[in-house]
Amino acid sequence: MHFKTRFAILCVLLLSQLLFGTSAPAHDGKDLRRTPVVRAVERVSPAVVNIQASKVYEREVSPFGGFFRDEGFPFFQDIFPSRKRRYEAKSLGSGVIIDGSKGLVLTNAHVITGASNIWVRLLDGRRFEAELAGSDPDFDLALLELDVREKLPEVEQGTSHDLLIGEPIIAIGNPYGFRHTVTTGVISALDRTIEGDNGTFTGFIQTDAAINPGNSGGPLLNIYGELIGINTAIYAKAQGIGFAIPIDKAESVIQELVDYGRVKPVWLGISGQDIDQRIARYFGLETLNGILVTEVFPNTPARRAGLEQGDILLSLSGIRIKDKAHYLRLIRNMTRNRNIELVVVRDNEQKEIAITPEEFSRELIIDLAKKRWGFSVKEARESLEVVRVLSRSPADSLGLRPGDRIFKIAGQRMKSQEDFVEAFTRYRMLNSVMMYVARGDRGYHVRLRM
Repeated sequence: MHFKTRFAILCVLLLSQLLFGTSAPAHDGKDLRRTPVVRAVERVSPAVVNIQASKVYEREVSPFGGFFRDEGFPFFQDIFPSRKRRYEAKSLGSGVIIDGSKGLVLTNAHVITGASNIWVRLLDGRRFEAELAGSDPDFDLALLELDVREKLPEVEQGTSHDLLIGEPIIAIGNPYGFRHTVTTGVISALDRTIEGDNGTFTGFIQTDAAINPGNSGGPLLNIYGELIGINTAIYAKAQGIGFAIPIDKAESVIQELVDYGRVKPVWLGISGQDIDQRIARYFGLETLNGILVTEVFPNTPARRAGLEQGDILLSLSGIRIKDKAHYLRLIRNMTRNRNIELVVVRDNEQKEIAITPEEFSRELIIDLAKKRWGFSVKEARESLEVVRVLSRSPADSLGLRPGDRIFKIAGQRMKSQEDFVEAFTRYRMLNSVMMYVARGDRGYHVRLRM
């Protein structure tokens, strides 16, 4: 056939294709569009939930206006009690179902903090009232339990121990109340540490996926749709930086939330002091970072690992220790049965020591508080009452007496023994701590010096 004739036939065929729609099979294009990201989102979205928390709180309205402050005049508070007005606030967040048979939902602790009612909505529109199974603000994780009569969709759990920088990831959440919003990106960095108002958080996954208010508690997924982290924070000073709690770290927290409703505090079994210029010169240190070990308690992880009085702790799990307050914040973000590495200076040489934190039990905390601070307490109305003061102790030197009422320690309200345990756990290595104490009708701010 002549070339011009063949060319004319080809033009006619192409024109008829355009006019009458004789295109390629539709499923070919559809398969190309269903990328691994699309398949992962389709598989996981039914397990991603929207969380609405209703928080009812009361604000006291003094009959004297602002003239008499309750912390300065507890006598007037007893005689003329303040009126209370109720308020309600609502917060939105995200979560992911990790066990469909038991109806367990993992989210951030800050999403549900102080909530009186928690509701969970699934992608298919089903709505459940949730019970708080456990929560721990030091890890910013909470576990909710739904009353289920049939198995719910659940996410497939992955691992975060082998993550790669540059690896593509997927985030699903409910930013600003927009349900099931998907963003993608890559892992930008690993083992990030964030210093926040509520503590020090370690081991974060850093990502450039857009994570906005309302995404908190939602899943971070790998390209297979496996759960590798829980989206939890935004770095407010920059754009395109988000953080997630690695799922391997969350696993141990989840188990403690299931067993105890909270994560039990841990310790290594040491006491220490900050590095000053004199100590730095003596040990030949270039900076004032770290802490000097002043005591190693018997039958503790530190003693078994070979730590000694006079050691300088420089870092914990790769994080440089700034001072003893920073050390205590780091320990609060650790769990039992998780091996950590300490970098220690001893005899002008650096060495690494492997150590596993142990539970810092309530009984041990109360006993150490009595020895270090010099007093013990019992619960009283809206306060703690001093029941014993040890002779020649910091409390004795301060003039504390049995019958005194403690309303605050380091700014924290003291209403129960648990509040006291929490305060000592946080501030046990400080050289001094502020307290608000009442004796009779008078209240005083005093400094307990150790």
